[in-house]
Amino acid sequence: MAGRSFRDYDESDVRVRPGKGSRPRSKDRPTHEDAEHGMVVSKDRGRWGVVLDDETLVTCMRARELKRVSVEVGDRVGVVGDTSGKKDTLARIVKRDERSSVLRRTADDTDPYERIIVANAELMLIVVAAADPPPRTGFVERALVAAFDGGVTPIVCMTKSDLADPAEFQREITDLDVELFEVGIEEPIDDLVARIGGHVSALIGHSGVGKSTLVNRLVPDAERATGEVSGVGKGRHTSTQSVALPLPAGGWVIDTPGIRSFGLAHVSPEAIIDVFPELADAAEHCPRGCTHLGPPSDPECAWDDIAEDSPLGRRVQAVRRLLTALHSNDAWDLKQLDEER
Repeated sequence: MAGRSFRDYDESDVRVRPGKGSRPRSKDRPTHEDAEHGMVVSKDRGRWGVVLDDETLVTCMRARELKRVSVEVGDRVGVVGDTSGKKDTLARIVKRDERSSVLRRTADDTDPYERIIVANAELMLIVVAAADPPPRTGFVERALVAAFDGGVTPIVCMTKSDLADPAEFQREITDLDVELFEVGIEEPIDDLVARIGGHVSALIGHSGVGKSTLVNRLVPDAERATGEVSGVGKGRHTSTQSVALPLPAGGWVIDTPGIRSFGLAHVSPEAIIDVFPELADAAEHCPRGCTHLGPPSDPECAWDDIAEDSPLGRRVQAVRRLLTALHSNDAWDLKQLDEER
């Protein structure tokens, strides 16, 4: 300080350490161009299993910047960090690719919160039993609505057809132009294997219908737990988390937990009608506000002019059942379905 007077100092001589709130922050986020890509095959308590494109299975956490982005089984994601797949290693999911399809449901028809069942599925295998428990038409119809709305092709797989005649139920399904395969233990499943090979398929169904048994036949080394059906036709939940399993001939099958309810609060009737072009064209001649449910709700519905005994007439009845399921305001849980049956 010698040689300088007090007047020689000004504010430029003062060094002030900036506080945390005044530090400049960059708005530029890393692009993660070096991220490796793969498919989410499992999700459990904040950890995701991802099979990379080189077939390495890695355990991942979700990056902080994705905390508001849902990551579900079937999603294509970008991963950085330790992608060796070695024990006790952890990588990070830093991006999620655009989805090609999303299967959703709500807890009931008044619940605004959507639950994603699986992402990017191409096919939905709806597993039902011919008996023990009996086929629950309401559940199947609601699953079909979710498939049509989600852009996924539905396929019905019927187990235990040796226990009861499934002819009536099968006719209702075929009226909707939906594929149906019988997949009982004594029946070959070669046609089903050929149909789903190379695709991503999601299996859904009530507990006890033989879903896990079918998975074990499709993927012999899957070793999915199976359970007995109770005396009232209800099975134990043998699958508690969704998991994607590779098919021997290529493609994936995603086993999902048994579903007790299938709400459709997120689906509009127009989305269902648009799936059937011939009915959508006929609906153009309906009065404004027509729900297409038929008499007595809509006595002037143009669909009533279609002959009931024609193939298109049978489809009208099948689609009306879907619309009735969509308009109902109950959760269609197992207790309600058992009472109806």
